[in-house]
Amino acid sequence: MGKVSIVLGSYMFRYPLGGMLSWVLQYLTGLKSLGYDVYFMEKSGYENACYDPSVEAMSNDCSYGLRVVGDLLNKYGFAGKWCFVDYNGEYNGLSKLHVKEVFKNAAIFIDMGTHGTWLEEASQSCKTLFLDGEPGFTQIKMENKIENGEPLDKYDFYYTVGCNIGKEFNPTPTLGLNWRHVFHPVDLNIFHKTPYVQKIRFTTVMNWKSHKPIHYKGEIFGQKDQEFQKIIRLPTLSKVEFELALSGKNIPRKSLEENGWKISSGKNITLNVNTFMDFIASSSGEFSVCKEVFVKNKTGWFSDKSAAYLAMGKPVILQDTGFSESLPVGEGLFKFTDLEGAKDSVEAVSLGYTKHSDAAYEIAREYLATDKVLHKMMSEIGL
Repeated sequence: MGKVSIVLGSYMFRYPLGGMLSWVLQYLTGLKSLGYDVYFMEKSGYENACYDPSVEAMSNDCSYGLRVVGDLLNKYGFAGKWCFVDYNGEYNGLSKLHVKEVFKNAAIFIDMGTHGTWLEEASQSCKTLFLDGEPGFTQIKMENKIENGEPLDKYDFYYTVGCNIGKEFNPTPTLGLNWRHVFHPVDLNIFHKTPYVQKIRFTTVMNWKSHKPIHYKGEIFGQKDQEFQKIIRLPTLSKVEFELALSGKNIPRKSLEENGWKISSGKNITLNVNTFMDFIASSSGEFSVCKEVFVKNKTGWFSDKSAAYLAMGKPVILQDTGFSESLPVGEGLFKFTDLEGAKDSVEAVSLGYTKHSDAAYEIAREYLATDKVLHKMMSEIGL
């Protein structure tokens, strides 16, 4: 009997920056390591969908992404296992006929951000799984679509990285769907534990405002820019360094720098997977706020980026989204809700760095490693 075939759809070619590529890569390599025959599919989907960081422009030209992502996928064993359909309908990588055959033989199609563009191909032959990476935002957006009379794409399975979605105490709408839970996995064969860093320097990679606020039942749910104001004075209360690799519009650079934050170019640091990994490896740990929609709704979201920090032995101090319902906190991983809590967590890591570095790696190994996270998910759906 041959390997079980899986098709994963997401966005890599359209937005070929290191953090985004790393996120999808963990799923691809993780599933492959479990013995599945894994294919990656992506469609342009709409006009000017492709970002070229060399000219910092969106267009229909995905030649940069095809080159960079094609090389990356080939490097990790996915040569002849991918397809990108551009805005003009041209199939790059696998041919249209080959893609049809892949879907025909696949057991499951995992949708991680294709906006339903492959459902026609998938629904004719295999089961479908929707994997939500923006808990709270996704469900509210779906609820608003229903209220506006717009149809929703249908899937056989629904998963979310919001580990509190559907729990009795959580206010996020479920739309009557059975939301199962999964952590963003990290491949420990890619993100290795690194030597201890002597100088304490907390970093993070973040988009100041990645999309517009969303409205739901009279409330407005914003982005990290809203939450950052709560802890903007943190560097003035600590002796360690803080660095933000920032991207996005309307960044209050002057205010951030006046409060002691070092600002670096998010684009340069995430130019590719290697620069992204190097930045994490050079850090002592991660300190980060979360999107307001994750915090207000206590979704239990935990970042794929934070998982990468932990895997490299970098303690993580993350704004509380309710993730402590599912992950241990207090050694290697800390949560905070306010400035005082953030300050205390920074001090705790600084005073016992090697202990917290070792604990960080153990959390990644025990709770977030691809072999555990993805094995559990595939077992739950009968594969």
